[in-house]
Amino acid sequence: MSEERQTGRQDRTAEGDGSAETEAPPSFGGDASEAAGEAATASTLVTPVGSAPPRPDGPFRHGRRRLRGWWTGASPNLRGSVYMLSALLVYAVMVGAIKHVGSAVPLVQILLIRQIIMSLVIVAFSVGSVRLMMRTARPGLQVFRGVLTLLSMLCGFTAVIKIPLAQATAIGFSQVLFVTIAAVIVLKEVVDARRWAATIIGFIGVLVMLRPTTEGLDFYALMSVGGALFGAGITVSVRMLATTERTDTILIWQGVVLVIALAFPAWLWWVPPDAVQWFWLIVLSLFGTAGQWLITRAYQVGEAAALAPLDFSRLILASFTGFVFFAEIPALSTWIGAAIVIAATLYTIRKNARTLPAGPASS
Repeated sequence: MSEERQTGRQDRTAEGDGSAETEAPPSFGGDASEAAGEAATASTLVTPVGSAPPRPDGPFRHGRRRLRGWWTGASPNLRGSVYMLSALLVYAVMVGAIKHVGSAVPLVQILLIRQIIMSLVIVAFSVGSVRLMMRTARPGLQVFRGVLTLLSMLCGFTAVIKIPLAQATAIGFSQVLFVTIAAVIVLKEVVDARRWAATIIGFIGVLVMLRPTTEGLDFYALMSVGGALFGAGITVSVRMLATTERTDTILIWQGVVLVIALAFPAWLWWVPPDAVQWFWLIVLSLFGTAGQWLITRAYQVGEAAALAPLDFSRLILASFTGFVFFAEIPALSTWIGAAIVIAATLYTIRKNARTLPAGPASS
């Protein structure tokens, strides 16, 4: 989910810090005309002969008005939290569907179908032509980010299919720790001793979840670590792209790179899906697209430091999904290691928030 978070931050930066405060309330079909009609009715003192009197508001319309009023008056962080939690629920469905259908359909085929559907939806709803979306000042970095995305998904989703969902999700939280290291090496950011200590403690938590024995480490758990590592690379590359590239440009380049890279292996290992499998493939693709939009919108509206801790609710959702649908019971080491990683990550997020440069004082 890292690329969605970062592209969301990019759009927020482009819009300016005040964008969340001036965000227009979501539009519901016909609301403008209804409001105009109601205003006209209210201003009419005499009802023409033969015309029906205005109908009182029903419970549905009244409830919708109250909900819209609450949404309009809500703080940007609260609205961002609603977007964020909605995205996590949608992603829980997507991950569960991948785990379900991944036992019968090759992962490369799943990812190809998912990316094709996602790209079609992005093109359909994007403003501007495909040629405009493809225009980039840094094609090499776009391709590199696409390759990192491919590697991250191959590693991360392989782990999702092969090991308990809760374990794969908890190990994935280590991505923030890898980002700290990558930011120092690539972006030349300065990290103080406390954040280095938090990073080391976080990796101790990862080791607890990996449960090393004399026979070695669980290969698929290591795949989850690899997914987090490549995900950190995505985060850093998007930070570099955010200064010059639009969000839809980043996403469409990702689609092109993934489709080209996955086309041949998917054709080579293609398994004709049956009707039920096609249903789940379409569901996971649409839910993945919706989740990407929701989490991008969340970081456009709310502050990253306020929203990031909500990401840890994924562990609860993953544990619930794994237990109910796949009869998975997380091991004690998963919970202990996850607690260590979450604590270290929360500390890192709070330190990052405190060290952000202050904006210009408002006059």
